[in-house]
Amino acid sequence: MDAGAEQELLKDLRQALLRLHKTLLDWERGMYERANGRLTSNQLLDALLVDPQFAWLRALSQMIVRIDEMLADEIAPGPGDLEVVLGHLRDLTSPNETGNPYEQRYYTALQQSPDAVFAHRDLVTLLKQKR
Repeated sequence: MDAGAEQELLKDLRQALLRLHKTLLDWERGMYERANGRLTSNQLLDALLVDPQFAWLRALSQMIVRIDEMLADEIAPGPGDLEVVLGHLRDLTSPNETGNPYEQRYYTALQQSPDAVFAHRDLVTLLKQKR
């Protein structure tokens, strides 16, 4: 894959990942607010950064940052960089009812949120196209 195609793929992955992240964040926020009351935008940001209930979403946040860094570089990603990102995204989109805490929470979100299912499908479809 040439550098231009890699950049386009990264942009597409970023968009799909942002949608998935927002959908999962909205779902988790709803769960949190039912138990603890409404959150302002600032309180949500604080919770996302420090509250254990939102910790599982940090892996997705880190992948968004990693992709942003790769897109910001004027030099094409090094050999294997894109494959590492794709591998991490495949891992992060593998729900498992009995897996690690992230996989379990992701599984639960997909069971309870139709929007999360659609965002998941879109990202997974992109990943399958780029095998």
